Order: sequence, then C-alpha cells, then structure tokens
Amino acid sequence: MSKNIKIMTALVAGLFLYSCQDSFLDKPALGSLSDAQLSTKAGVENLLIGAYAALDGNGVGAASAWDANADNWIYGSIAGGDAHKGSDGSDQAGINAIMTYSAGPSNGFFNSKWKAVYEGINRANTVLKFAPLATNMTDAQRADIMAQARFLRGHYYSEVKKMYNNVPWIDETTTDPAAQTNTTDIWPQIEADFKFAMDNLPATQAEVGRANKWAAASYLAKTLVYQKKFAEAKTLFDQIISQGVTSNGLKYALSEKYEDNFDGATKNNSESIFAVQAAANDGTNTIDNANAGSMLNHPYGSSPFGCCGFYQPSQDLVNSFRTDPATGLPFVDNYNATMVKNDMNILSTAPFTPDVTSLDPRLDWTVGRRGLPYHDWGNHPGQAWIRLQSYAGPYAPKKHIYWQATQDKYSDRHSWAPGSAINILIIRYADVLLLAAEAEAQAGTLAKAQEYVNMVRARAANPKGWLYKYKNDAKPLEGFSTTPAANYKVAVYAPGAFAALGKDKALKTIYFERRLELGMEGHRFFDLSRWGISEETLNAYIQYESKITSDITGGKFVKGKNEYYPIPQSQIDLSTRGGVSSLKQNPNYQ
Repeated sequence: MSKNIKIMTALVAGLFLYSCQDSFLDKPALGSLSDAQLSTKAGVENLLIGAYAALDGNGVGAASAWDANADNWIYGSIAGGDAHKGSDGSDQAGINAIMTYSAGPSNGFFNSKWKAVYEGINRANTVLKFAPLATNMTDAQRADIMAQARFLRGHYYSEVKKMYNNVPWIDETTTDPAAQTNTTDIWPQIEADFKFAMDNLPATQAEVGRANKWAAASYLAKTLVYQKKFAEAKTLFDQIISQGVTSNGLKYALSEKYEDNFDGATKNNSESIFAVQAAANDGTNTIDNANAGSMLNHPYGSSPFGCCGFYQPSQDLVNSFRTDPATGLPFVDNYNATMVKNDMNILSTAPFTPDVTSLDPRLDWTVGRRGLPYHDWGNHPGQAWIRLQSYAGPYAPKKHIYWQATQDKYSDRHSWAPGSAINILIIRYADVLLLAAEAEAQAGTLAKAQEYVNMVRARAANPKGWLYKYKNDAKPLEGFSTTPAANYKVAVYAPGAFAALGKDKALKTIYFERRLELGMEGHRFFDLSRWGISEETLNAYIQYESKITSDITGGKFVKGKNEYYPIPQSQIDLSTRGGVSSLKQNPNYQ
C-alpha cells in the first residue's frame, strides 16, 4: 500500500466496527457505519483498506502485537528450529511451551493468532458482502475490489490452515459463524479464492502494497504445492517465472544484493511479490504500522535499540551455512559435524576471534555474530548485547534490523521498543523459485529444478552482496572496506549434479536451500510439516541444541500431533451449544 493508504488504516480500524451486532435502544453503535454508507464505492474501498490493515496482526484481536505478527517468528521460525525465543525463561513464557512442543489448547498465543486471522477473514468477507451492492462502481472496479478481497481472504485462510489444519470456513454468505464445523479440508476454497484473484486482478496496481494478478498466481501455486499438486503447480510456476511482474510493474527477478530484501530503503523491489507494508513515523505517534510485531526482537543490554533480546538464531541454523572449502556447497547431510565458532561464556571485554572456516555469506545477513558488522551499528560485541547466553545462545537476529545511517527515516521510536519501515515479506521471488524447484523435482525435470536452485545460489555467490569489514571499526558510519567480513565460499551446483543425486536427494538439497535462503523468515516449521520430516528433524535439533542452551531441554516433537497447533480452547468453548461444540480438537491434544 502507499503511505497514504497505510496511514488510513489507523483511521479505518477505528471505524471498522461493522459486524453482526445487536441493537442497543435502537440506536447505531458509536463509530459504526450504516449499510447505506458501506454500499458505495467509497464505503467498499474503505472496507478493503480495513481488510489490508489486518495483515500485520496488530490490534485485531491479539493480546499483543507479537502474538499474531505476519512474519510468524514464533510459529514458523522458533518452532521450526531457526531460533530460540530469547530473552529469559520468565519473559513471554507462553512461547516456551511452543518451542518445546508441549503447548496445549489453552495457550493464549494460539487464541491470539486465531482471532487476528479470523478478523482479517471477517473484514474480507464484509467487502465481498457490500461490493455487489454498490451502484456507483464500474464492473471493472467491482471485479478488482472483489478480487483483492478474495486474495486477502485466501491469505488469511492459508495462515490458519497451515497453523491448525482443519478450521471452519466462513464466507460472506455465512449466517451463523459459530455453527460452522472444522471437519472438512478447506484447501479447495483457498485455491478457488486465489484462482478468482488471479483471473480478475490487473497486472499492476496504483499502490504497490495492493495484490496484483501475479501475487495471486504465486500464492495459488504455493497452495498447489501444499496440496502436492505438483504438475499443476509446475505449469503455473512456468508462467509466473516467465511473465510475472510486481504490483509496481517490475519484472520478477532476484535483487542483486540479498540484503536489499531487508532494508527500508530498498523495499518493494523486483523480488517483492507480496509484502505487508510498514511505515515509520506515520503521524500516529505509535509504532502500530511500523512492524510492531517484531518490537521485542532487537539486541538487548547496551545495544542502541533498548529492548528486548528476543528471537535469537540457533546454533543449528548457523551451522547450516557452513560450506565445503573446495566446492562452496553446503553440508546437507552433516552440517552439525563441525560447529561454527561462537563466543558462549566469553565476556565482551575478553578477546574473541570469529570463525575462519568457509561459510555461505547469507549467514551474516541473517544472524548477528560476535566480532562482525551488525549493519552499520559497529561490530556485534557478544554478551553485552545478549540478555542471557546460557538460556538462548550467543546470536542476534538481523533481517528486520534497521540501519543507523537511515534510522531517522526508517526506524520508529514512538514506543518502549523500536518499530521500523522494513516490510514483512509474505512471498518473495526466491521463495517462488525454490517452490518451483520442488515442483520440477516432483513432476518435471531435475535439470530444471537445479537451474532454479542455482539462480538463488548465484545471487548468494555475487560478492556485491556480501558483508564487508568496516573501513574503521571505531567509526562504522564511515562505511565498509573491500575485505569480506568472513571467509565466504559459495558456489552453484555443477551441471548434472541433481541428476546424479537422484530425485530423493535432489529434493533434500532443495529443502536445505530453502532453509539457507529463507532462514528467520517464518517458513521453516510449516515447510517441515508439509514435507513430513518434522519428527526426525526437530528432535535431532532439540538433542543438538540442548547441549548449548538450557531453554529447550526436555522438548519433544510428537509425530501425528505437533505437525499442527491445537485448536484454541476458547474457540471450542465459544462454539459450544447444548454441550456440543461445532469445533473438534486436533488429534492427540485432548
């Protein structure tokens, strides 16, 4: 969305109280809008803005901004082994059970996510209810608005589907939402929403944050992959890769520099397929539109961010970026055989030399490590910026961290913890290429699958996008030198490599590349679940990581249970009538 639309979301959220509500002394509720007001072009457009406004999960039912953040840092990355909760054991204790796979239906985080996403669904449904009634719209305008609403509804339902699996389908025709059951698969309805959006949205939009035809196509293809409809997905990916453009008209392409995806100054580039638009210092004197859901996730202690030490990358993730010094390829089968050196139990005042083995350069745009540049904030000092190393390890997150030189424009300090103008990427082009590689390996050719993986790796191998040492460590704002910050060695796969591996090992290689490319972006848990390898992967992670930190000791992933989260008990209770609930709990959570 444009800056103007983003600012309007705060106003719309205040007015958007329309829902099925009982009358009170036959007077309209304060702040509500009449059906006549909503059944106009202006009314429907404002309702659509309200549907977009729910994307970040902030202020739409969640107990706090981070419970339902669109980047899924809790449910996708922490639960997927990319990161620890961070901070200490007593802070946001509900996340502790999520990262040890012991959380039950009464954990409030699950109810917050459920409420926030269904609020987005409700807002999309309200657009779809009133758009056909507006008489001062052209057919083209109506089709565009309805297609955007169905795209957004498809997104929201994708979120609850991958979180909880069987969930109730509620649309604009539903008269009694509480009576809807969750006993049928809703992927077909999600697929239909994205198909409608693809067929009816324009290739470009006037505001970059609005969904376009190719964002819908990308989400549709991803939906097909989740359903293992690989042949259909492959056909669609062929079209997306050859013809797709962003909402602002840029041909889909990987940005030259990996880090450009995680900087407020370079957002909405050719790689951004669909993103939640963030705006800093928007005039509201809050950080509500400034990615407030990540406000906890900055270095702690003496760091310049003030708060709060959450979302610390795992050693397991860091080790994934080790590469063979001869070939520049990852150690797919035994990446934990040699630990990347860390500064556990070493004071910031004591000397420390960072790891000198060969590494994938994407590591240092994903993870903050002791002794290496933390953007332009100086070299990461280690313990001085970590709340409790023994609890959650020595690392800091990096992809959502704003830069010192541009903080006046892209950071937002209107709260006790920072916000920023860095967008939340829902789908980016590298994600599409790696999904396309999966579809090719399953229903196409291994040669094409390798081509897509190599496109992603070739960008990583481009020295223009590497992290470099400072010209002067004492004055990081003077810029970077021409000396790489670490021993970077990364290369593409040689011709015929995937064919030699065979389908199963090629798929394993593709899966590993997704972790490297998309680490700390909220995908990992859901990828492991759909691949069917959660149990062995996450229990191995617990066994390894528990030797380093104390936070996940005793955790255990249970197959047939933990692939999905429990239906929130509060929602089951709300759907109960006459002692019978319309919602059924997921297996093994009773």
